Amino acid sequence: MLKKEKDMSLAMPRFRDLDALYSPDAKVATPMYEDADLFKEEMERIFRRTWVWVAHDSELPDKGSFKLSNVGLEPVIVVRDRKGVVHVLVNRCRHRAATVCEVKKGKTSSFQCPYHGWGYGLDGSLRALPYPEQYGDDFSKDSHGLLRLRTESYAGMIFATFNEEIEPLADFLGPVRKWIDLFMKQGGGFPIKVLGEHQFTVPMNWKIQLENTTDAYHFPVVHKSFMQSLDGETEEIFNFLETGKGYVEDLGNGHSVMVMIPELVDLDQNLDDPIPERFLDLAQELREEGYPEDQVRKIVRAVGGAGFNLNLFPNVSFSLAFFRVLTPVNVERTDIRHIAIGMDGGPAAANRMRLRLHEHFQGPMGFGSPDDAEVWERVQRGTKGGEALPVLVNRGMVDEQQGPDGPLGHISAETGMRAAYAMWKRMMSA
Repeated sequence: MLKKEKDMSLAMPRFRDLDALYSPDAKVATPMYEDADLFKEEMERIFRRTWVWVAHDSELPDKGSFKLSNVGLEPVIVVRDRKGVVHVLVNRCRHRAATVCEVKKGKTSSFQCPYHGWGYGLDGSLRALPYPEQYGDDFSKDSHGLLRLRTESYAGMIFATFNEEIEPLADFLGPVRKWIDLFMKQGGGFPIKVLGEHQFTVPMNWKIQLENTTDAYHFPVVHKSFMQSLDGETEEIFNFLETGKGYVEDLGNGHSVMVMIPELVDLDQNLDDPIPERFLDLAQELREEGYPEDQVRKIVRAVGGAGFNLNLFPNVSFSLAFFRVLTPVNVERTDIRHIAIGMDGGPAAANRMRLRLHEHFQGPMGFGSPDDAEVWERVQRGTKGGEALPVLVNRGMVDEQQGPDGPLGHISAETGMRAAYAMWKRMMSA
């Protein structure tokens, strides 16, 4: 055996025994949250090889609109060109690697490297560079554009990947598509648009957040103060763990859905139900603005949000009135973005109410974000307790059944976590 091969075999034995990291009986080894070499493997085998969410269509309203995003550790620019086509470009000059854009979002006609002035079009093509003759006659601008990722979208959700051989986005999403369609009914008959966002960093491994979105078991404990802030009618609605009417379902490819309030899954149904007390003033304001009663009820129902959380492997989830996006930074640090969504062209009063609801729970001064962030950090700290103690994600295995699209468990089951880790294992062993 060559010395290099021997060194590699000694360096990575744990990564070859994936059952030791995530066991068949749903136990997660603590190195999953702490091992820097494993983290590097995840960035290569998962984030560079699957579809990663990068933006919503409404964030690029015009030709030349752009925003910065990430595909794993790779900084990218999401931009709409002059023909209206969306491109995802690696934010790295092809000359000496400097980023060509540092503005988080805006509108431009081109990108230029601040180091040596290489200029790029909105489609990433190299348009100009100072003194090109010094590269000789065989230099080709066509082969030195910004690296362009494969890009596809569904229902306004834009995804990108480095993997040119991956299945089409629609196939990757599979059964998730019907849930995305249901979630987008929060537009109340109008298209969904991004209203704003905030970002914060948590000292945790990215998979800790991945475990959270379809975990109802923590809700009455972690979010007890939020529950106490609600009126009686709303508190009863959010008391979904005791009612037991909901469920968690594995949707394949690491995706999962947690249905908390079944009667709010399809927002176009049950429009004749009484309007909740907290929305009576909004309904009256919409009537006074001239909206007919059937549209008032549709808008008001949409404002309250969908009755389920949707988790898309590996980096985006849908919940209440927002998208949550995770961006791995290193093995023990993850950036989180909460993106509030509203109605594009809808009544201003409805969008104000959407923002107030978002602020109440997941906004920067709300109840949800600080509570979740604290327990995520404490999980990361707790993993220091030693490799002998695995993390358990086996809740609900005792009575899990087969649902329409995959394994289906009790509302408090950890079915969603097992879905994500099954996909993790599949990708890490590919």
